[in-house]
Amino acid sequence: MDNLSSFFQDPSSHQVLLWLAGGSVACFLASLIAIPIVLVRIPAQYFDVRVPRTWMKHHHPALKILGHVLKNTFGAVFVIAGFLMLFLPGQGILTMLIGLSLLDFAGKRHLEAKLIGRPSILGAINRLRLRFNKSPLVLARGDSN
Repeated sequence: MDNLSSFFQDPSSHQVLLWLAGGSVACFLASLIAIPIVLVRIPAQYFDVRVPRTWMKHHHPALKILGHVLKNTFGAVFVIAGFLMLFLPGQGILTMLIGLSLLDFAGKRHLEAKLIGRPSILGAINRLRLRFNKSPLVLARGDSN
C-alpha cells in the first residue's frame, strides 16, 4: 500500500497519468473519426459469410505471411490494450473489438456476422452508409439474430 501512495505523491507519476489521459482522449477522438470511415468504405458483402475474404490475394507469398503476422500482432496488441483500458481511461471494449477483428481465429466471421447482424447495429450502420450513397450491408439469412 505504501508503494501505491508513494506513486501518487511522486510528481513524475502525475506526468505519466496526464500522458495516459491525453492518450485516452486522443484514442477516443480517433475512434469517432475512424469507425464511420471504415464502416462506409467496407464492401457491402464484407460480413456475408458466404463470400470468401481474400486478403492480400495478389501479393507474393512472403508478403502474405508477413502481412498476416503483422495483422495478428497488431490485433493482439489492441486486445491487450483494450483489456488494460477496462481499468485505465480509454475505450476498452471498442479497442478489444478492433483487436479481435484483426486477429485470425476459427469462427471469427460467424461471430462478426452475429454481432453486426443485430437489428439495432445493422440499422445504424446502414443508415450511415445510406448518407454516403453506399449500399447496405448484406448478411446471410439466419445470421442476423
